[in-house]
Amino acid sequence: MKFMAIPNYAYLKLKIPGPGGVITVGTSFQRTYECEVECCGHVTAIIASGELATIKKEVTEEAPDTKKSTRSFNPIEGSKEVLIDPGSTKGKMVRVGTMLSSK
Repeated sequence: MKFMAIPNYAYLKLKIPGPGGVITVGTSFQRTYECEVECCGHVTAIIASGELATIKKEVTEEAPDTKKSTRSFNPIEGSKEVLIDPGSTKGKMVRVGTMLSSK
């Protein structure tokens, strides 16, 4: 089925051939403006969703693997290991700075 229409932007009219003659659809400037604003909102949402997908892809590629252990931490100078609980047999240690002020 073919469909033909002739838009007239100056008068905000759309003319369509119908079975009983020409069908004319009109609107107001206010409604036209509302439709334009709505279309701009849709376009903004579509563009934002596309940008969001791109950003998500970039972040996923740059994110470190949490399951992979690097074990590249080197303690700073002026720290020492101290037992958390001297009475414990597990020997859990913590590093504390030795260059702290007395305050």
